[in-house]
Amino acid sequence: MSEKQIFIFGAGYSGKAFARASKAFARASKGSARLSGTTRSPEKFEALRQAGIAPLLFDGALTGEIGDALGNTTHLVISVAPEEAGDPVLNAARADIVARMPALEWIGYLSTVGVYGNYDGAWVDETAECRPVSKRSMMRVAAEQDWLELGREIGRPVAILRLSGIYGPGRNALVNLENGTARRLVKPDQVFNRIHCDDIAGALWQLIAGNTGGIFNVTDDLPAPPQDVVAYAAGLMGIEPPPEIPFDAAQLSPMARSFYGENKRVANAAIKAAGYSLRFPDYRAAFDHMWASGDWRDGEPRSPMKR
Repeated sequence: MSEKQIFIFGAGYSGKAFARASKAFARASKGSARLSGTTRSPEKFEALRQAGIAPLLFDGALTGEIGDALGNTTHLVISVAPEEAGDPVLNAARADIVARMPALEWIGYLSTVGVYGNYDGAWVDETAECRPVSKRSMMRVAAEQDWLELGREIGRPVAILRLSGIYGPGRNALVNLENGTARRLVKPDQVFNRIHCDDIAGALWQLIAGNTGGIFNVTDDLPAPPQDVVAYAAGLMGIEPPPEIPFDAAQLSPMARSFYGENKRVANAAIKAAGYSLRFPDYRAAFDHMWASGDWRDGEPRSPMKR
């Protein structure tokens, strides 16, 4: 099997998890992959190298190095948020993608379940109408359509991965409890959807393996009230959870408050039908693993509560 050349625009938290999973992919597929990825900060180059990603700088304009890497790319992953002026990757690289990427086989775009807007707690799947509430989600809908249109133009499959709330090592309620920032806000009947970063990585590798296009919700099996997640993490740590705070009395930023204006349960049958099995089907399984392995802080295994 020939080596996959994967280029990630926006190799942040999820991109690094994706890179860390490349060895497992290689074992399963008996193939190999070489990864390049961009960041806006040279200070982050070393972290990308440690994750197995050759780092490149992207600040909205293509460099010669990026152009050279794109010329050999077989699989393109985009994890960059859209802006007022549109998708920054398409704005900078659309012409190159169309005319200067002869090896390109597949495109993956990381979007958000925020595109669905509010469904008052009802279940939604990929056939549900997108009725975004926030401007950031409206821009996501437009970006999704632009990438799908590009795929049709060049005859390449495009996978849209609609991600729910991302957590994992360094980003979870265990960390928040340890540093004193965890809160238990209670809004009746409110649920949020979430996904462990390792399952984002696994879903991406599954779709890449088959060059599979389409729209996929990447979320776990258990939409749940946020206060329940904090309480479960506190139970693992053997500490009292913070007191419940009624939502109406909470001091929240406008952005934080906007998240509570959207309430839906997001279904994940499509990514399972594509062959992917969740590593962490719910937050309890993930927290049990992170606590037992000690990798809840930053991904480095250690004993629970070791400081």
